[in-house]
Amino acid sequence: MTTIQATNLPSRVRVWRLSMTLLVITCALFIIGMSVGSTGIKSFLFNTSDAGTWQIIFDIRLPRTLAAWLAGALFGLAGAIAQGLFRNPLADPYLLGSASGATLGVALSLILLSTSLYAENWFMRIGITSAAFFGALAGVLITIFLAKGFQHTFRLLLAGVIVGVILGAIGSFISIMNPEILQAMQAFMLGTTSFAGWSACVIMSIALVFSCVLAWSLGKTLDALALGELTALSLGIDLNLARAIFIFILALATGTAVSQVGIIAFVGLAAPHLVRAQTNVTHHTLLLLSSGVGGGLLLAADILARALIAPQELPVGLLTAILGGSYLLWLMHAKQAVSRYK
Repeated sequence: MTTIQATNLPSRVRVWRLSMTLLVITCALFIIGMSVGSTGIKSFLFNTSDAGTWQIIFDIRLPRTLAAWLAGALFGLAGAIAQGLFRNPLADPYLLGSASGATLGVALSLILLSTSLYAENWFMRIGITSAAFFGALAGVLITIFLAKGFQHTFRLLLAGVIVGVILGAIGSFISIMNPEILQAMQAFMLGTTSFAGWSACVIMSIALVFSCVLAWSLGKTLDALALGELTALSLGIDLNLARAIFIFILALATGTAVSQVGIIAFVGLAAPHLVRAQTNVTHHTLLLLSSGVGGGLLLAADILARALIAPQELPVGLLTAILGGSYLLWLMHAKQAVSRYK
């Protein structure tokens, strides 16, 4: 065994163990997700021979469970891309106004297409998803234009906040002026998987596979960007083209997920951090693991949202905001406590 192989072996073992643990946890969450509903878990455990029970499972619980995992995977992938692209551990999929842009796109699509967020019609679903994607892309492009590029991180963050507030205000104004979509948009802003059916699962699956393959193929580019722009240029990387591709993936992943489950906070921010806490990996591995961890996080949160006050349910976005914010506060104070003793 060479020295390089011996050096890489512990990291590979950690990655393998993390992947297997993630797979086992995800499978367990899928079983729990198909079991939890307004009637509890008895219908799944004790009435498996009932045709009505299986119809509930396969027509309602299974697509909702799968949609929660797919949306979380898209958020996790987008978060890893954002943090790598901007070299900022606090970057998340909503950093550049993409969430507000996607929300504005969804509001416009509901009015122009005269549809509902619960619609299972393929044309309507694709229309809502496309509007969210172009809205997210528009928000990101406006932010970059106002910040005059990527060179100044503070200017970019400030422009993202401004664009997010303005687009959010426009979306709220449109919702108020069209009361027929107000209730749906309120649920959308709080985040919920109750809108998602099999058509949403198919759309998110296609977006996830395409985004993962494209992002994974450019993993070395993110590694080079993490070392600095001069290093990336010395390796012959076209920074403008690379950034354009990553922005496209970021908008596609965020827009698709937001269009199907609404605004859900902290999943995209926390997933890459949880992966890095377990092992130090290149972006090739980080992107895929962050996607898997993001899927598990949102699926676990969705199960809790359904089970905590059953037969009613909490908005999953509200739950992730509370849990995610509490986790970040704990992490911040834990790091401060450790730094005092160094």
